[in-house]
Amino acid sequence: MSVAKRDLEDTRKVTTHRLIEMKQRGEKISMLTAYDFSMAQLIDQAGMDVILVGDSASNVMAGNVTTLPITLDQMIYHGKSVMKAVKRALVVVDLPFGTYQGNSKEALASAIRVMKETHADCIKLEGGSEIRESIERILCAGIPVMGHLGLTPQSINKFGTYTVRAREEAEAQKLIEDAHLLESIGCFAIVLEKIPAALAARVASELTIPIIGIGAGGGVDGQVLVMHDMLGINKGFSPRFLRRYANLAEDITRAVQNYIEDVKTKDFPNEKEQY
Repeated sequence: MSVAKRDLEDTRKVTTHRLIEMKQRGEKISMLTAYDFSMAQLIDQAGMDVILVGDSASNVMAGNVTTLPITLDQMIYHGKSVMKAVKRALVVVDLPFGTYQGNSKEALASAIRVMKETHADCIKLEGGSEIRESIERILCAGIPVMGHLGLTPQSINKFGTYTVRAREEAEAQKLIEDAHLLESIGCFAIVLEKIPAALAARVASELTIPIIGIGAGGGVDGQVLVMHDMLGINKGFSPRFLRRYANLAEDITRAVQNYIEDVKTKDFPNEKEQY
């Protein structure tokens, strides 16, 4: 690829079709969460392919223990904030717990609200055959859907633990079948969370749509992390799959402490910092 063509690729809006093109040519897909205007702007300008407005906002933004309490209105608020900042990345918004399971009409209504009110590019749902009807109804309305299999945090009370999923043959086989099902009914991509690397690589090799992993090894088509985890803002979460690219918790604490000290000692503001 020429330099000019590569530069054009870097600035062109990322779409669901473009992600499939990236998989076909072996280009890995980068994906990161964001929940507000300022951080989304920085992440987009850095060249991120996909920004996920994740229901992990329930944890890192609202302080909840699980993703279950966050509401559709709250997800729409975060989605609108992110969309105002993003120019290049594909933006995916999670449908939160209780807005699509068991009622396909409610699922469609939830998806339509997200698309109309946030202007996002697509949505993401957790689950396989159990939510097939909801996914099909949403897809029939022309709304792109990203699937999510493996460890599905909205089902944490059923699992009872955040340990690696699909180690046993029966669960692994169901995951493979669900992945093929999601592709066959029209999902444009699937997130695989916290499953054995060999299983994730097998799914990626068998499917034509992109497979994005989190704790699923390097044999998939892309990777996603939670922004607060990889930037070292959230220090209480350290799974094996997490690589920290910064230590902002310490940097921010030090900056705030320096500010407090300068205020207390009357060093701030100085003569140049006042009118």
